Amino acid sequence: MAIDQKVIDKLRKEPGMPDIDLSWLREEDSPGIVAKAGKRGLTLDEINKGVYGEVPEIAKHGTTRSRGSIPRAGVMRTAYFVPEKSDIWADNATLIYEEAVQRQWSSATDIPWETVKPLPDIVEEAICQICTFLTEVEFIAGDAPGQWLKKISPDHYEVALYLISQVMDEARHLDVFRKRALVNGCGLLEAQGATRGLRNVLDSQDFTEMSALMHVLAEGFVQTMFRTGEFIAQNEAEKTIFRLCAQDESRHVGFGVMHLRYVLEHTPERREEIHHYLDRAEQLFGHPTDGGNTGLQEALLITMSGDGKDLDKGAELALALNKKQANEYMHRLEVAGLGDRRERMNPAFGMLLDPPKN
Repeated sequence: MAIDQKVIDKLRKEPGMPDIDLSWLREEDSPGIVAKAGKRGLTLDEINKGVYGEVPEIAKHGTTRSRGSIPRAGVMRTAYFVPEKSDIWADNATLIYEEAVQRQWSSATDIPWETVKPLPDIVEEAICQICTFLTEVEFIAGDAPGQWLKKISPDHYEVALYLISQVMDEARHLDVFRKRALVNGCGLLEAQGATRGLRNVLDSQDFTEMSALMHVLAEGFVQTMFRTGEFIAQNEAEKTIFRLCAQDESRHVGFGVMHLRYVLEHTPERREEIHHYLDRAEQLFGHPTDGGNTGLQEALLITMSGDGKDLDKGAELALALNKKQANEYMHRLEVAGLGDRRERMNPAFGMLLDPPKN
């Protein structure tokens, strides 16, 4: 049966082209802003000009629309769960994100691994026990903020970028401490496990709760450990590890302090709520380095003794570390605007505090 020639001619024609729609091209909608690099390059602060720098107090659209772009009808909503700026914001987020990008380092090439030499067995095992603990802790420190990334609106993208950089930092810390445990023939030792205090961080149902518990409390204590790494380090590789990790950790702690400060300044009615979070956290930790980790405590005594023999010296330095952790924690709370925490701090921390300065 022959096919009608008219049908053949119709099939051979070019498909109909849709009418060109340039409705998106509206000159009147262009803000006419030119971003120029400053002394530190083309940073987030340099591009946050005009409408692009107007951070809404509440992210209302619930879509992936970038801040400053033109809304389009019919876009699917993705339902972000932290719409209020006061629940997520820190004024230093752009600054520490840029610093994180510029100060990345590699555990493979930036650590002088060749300086790690054989050590007395008890010292090597103590260091590896500390590295085992820190490997676990840094995994949690990346996992906890990572859970909030999908809940942050593009209207508050600076916080999301900062948190992404923190997850990368924590991955590198996990990586470097695992490598130190394996590089000298000892390996990972007894798992310390996610204690109740760390589990409390992972279970946080509110971003400010998570940040206060992790950035201000837990990571603050770890930062103090890193800063006193010279008492633990047996070689240049370990000194470099602690120095670089402390550099990263300072950003994480700084974000937490400034976020807590922003919350207290903009929603002062949350003060007692935050006190409640810290009441529970301090009780669960029970000790600046978590009293449940006896392996960690004993490993610190050995490494701080220098050669594993003078444990009285190790105990003295470990106590000094604990006092430093408690006092730096109190200082962070004061900077954030929660100085009244001193009166209700858990005794395990409070007894280590120096008298307040007049």
